[in-house]
Amino acid sequence: MPKPFAPDGQRLEIAKIQAAYPDAIDRIYEFRGETWIYVKKERLLDVGRLLRDDPELRYAYFSDALGLDWLHQWEAGEKAKRFEVVYTLYSHLHFCNTFLKVEADENEPIPSLTAVWEGANWPERETFDLYGIQFEGHPDLKRILLPDDWVGFPLRKDFPLGGEEIPFAQGSWGPSIEAMTHPHAGDSFEGRTGTEEVSGR
Repeated sequence: MPKPFAPDGQRLEIAKIQAAYPDAIDRIYEFRGETWIYVKKERLLDVGRLLRDDPELRYAYFSDALGLDWLHQWEAGEKAKRFEVVYTLYSHLHFCNTFLKVEADENEPIPSLTAVWEGANWPERETFDLYGIQFEGHPDLKRILLPDDWVGFPLRKDFPLGGEEIPFAQGSWGPSIEAMTHPHAGDSFEGRTGTEEVSGR
């Protein structure tokens, strides 16, 4: 089923949001048939309830939430705020997604959508865990993937890179080297080896 459109050719979601909350949409981005609606955080819960409850939309399923860190663009003045949270919503009525985006600075909380969709709980926790983005009103905002004593947020662009050195044997021994230096019958994946009467398969 095609995505819903208003009589003027505009996406129905956008038309209904603008009619109900004229101040809610900051801007709209469209790419390859998909639409991202930048919503002001003060109107996020209102927009969420509208998309969920409107009988012509019925975005009843919360698919996902993820974070974006635009550190370098933000430092260069190309982005007004450093972080974005992208919400993916799904309508079983229209069999399509719509995407909401909310921008935030460091230490600037975003309203939790758990008040609208309970399924936002763990995706928001994961976004907090990896980016440090705070979700105001979340019922249990704590780490979900990393240990409680982990320091920092590893998907931030300024998180220090590191790791544990793993020693590897640098020599002339190993499965592939052994196969070349000690050939035996039936190893070819292309059939017979040319010297054997049996196939390697």
